[in-house]
Amino acid sequence: MSILFTSLWPGLVIWSVLYVSDYAFTLTCARIYRSGINEMLVFEGSFELTPYYERDIDTLKLISPRFVAMLFISGLLLAWVWFLASQSSQEFYVFMLGFMVLLELAIHVRHVRNLFTFRMLGEPGSARGRIEYPRPFILRASSIELFAFSGLFLLLSAFTQSWFMFGGAAACALTASKHRQMARRLPSKTPATQPQTSS
Repeated sequence: MSILFTSLWPGLVIWSVLYVSDYAFTLTCARIYRSGINEMLVFEGSFELTPYYERDIDTLKLISPRFVAMLFISGLLLAWVWFLASQSSQEFYVFMLGFMVLLELAIHVRHVRNLFTFRMLGEPGSARGRIEYPRPFILRASSIELFAFSGLFLLLSAFTQSWFMFGGAAACALTASKHRQMARRLPSKTPATQPQTSS
């Protein structure tokens, strides 16, 4: 089996780098969004979808105690899973590493797309008009995208018989379900209908 799964440190380093990169990407995109993109593309509510980090991203906090605490806790969790798996079956650790890493990679795809989209929107004449996305729509769109990643990882898991890919499929499906539930709990805002005029 690869050293990525037989040793704790490679997975821990990869996870830590991806987690830090996720927060850095979110801050960068939030700053660009506020620099004028929000006049053309309006996201209702916080730019951040995870309620736990909304306050820190909304205030563009560079050093977030919440983030540092969660990075430390998640690292300890990964180390604990690795220790348990080393005593019994390594597949449990492989699954959990895929659960954590592949979800982050899926989220990074979204970050890269947002980054380049915002930069293109900032170019003069690149787009016209204004569009507003209600919060439930944003969460449903996120859910659909993550379900698509889940399906991809599940298909790859079936072909490769990989617990790593299966972990990623489970993580994306779980997060997608959470976003869908969050969207359902929010009240839907329907625009007022315009009165019809007789010809």
